[in-house]
Amino acid sequence: MGEDPDREGLRQTPRRVEQSLRFLTSGYGADLDQIINDALFTVEYNEMVIVRDIDFYSLCEHHMLPFFGRCHVAYIPDGRVIGLSKLPRIVDAFARRLQVQERLTQQIAETIEAKARPLGVGVVIEATHLCMAMRGVERQNSVTVTSAMRGVFHGDARTRAEFLELIRLRGAGLSRGTIAEGLACVSD
Repeated sequence: MGEDPDREGLRQTPRRVEQSLRFLTSGYGADLDQIINDALFTVEYNEMVIVRDIDFYSLCEHHMLPFFGRCHVAYIPDGRVIGLSKLPRIVDAFARRLQVQERLTQQIAETIEAKARPLGVGVVIEATHLCMAMRGVERQNSVTVTSAMRGVFHGDARTRAEFLELIRLRGAGLSRGTIAEGLACVSD
């Protein structure tokens, strides 16, 4: 590239890149049973549970450039619920691998379906791909959306529509500001 590898700013770059790649691909070593850690609880609840706006970062397996965005996960329990914090951890376990967005979406849905055995699972991912923004077609404002629908989310159009509508209502839900205001009132 014409750079001096002995230049002060570059001398430690190979070590830093190695450490960075180890972290960014740490999902290969993730043990899903350990991540879930028996956080499956018997609860008589059969309505939709959604964790939306789960931020994630991944690397495109074709160019090793980042893609990032938000993942929305929903499921309908069948006598068991999964600890809410486990859903973002499952997303991270698969995002921290060399990926394509389509596979990432499916892996998240398949894992929740296999581990929690719900009536259905829905996963929607919205992401920006730097391999499209920085090179190639160079479209900085494009967003790729993928979905995986299992069980009742696949078979029941009303359930699927409810999920999609609820993740679309970002501005209408509780924001961090209203949550903080509510907590301040409780502490007064």
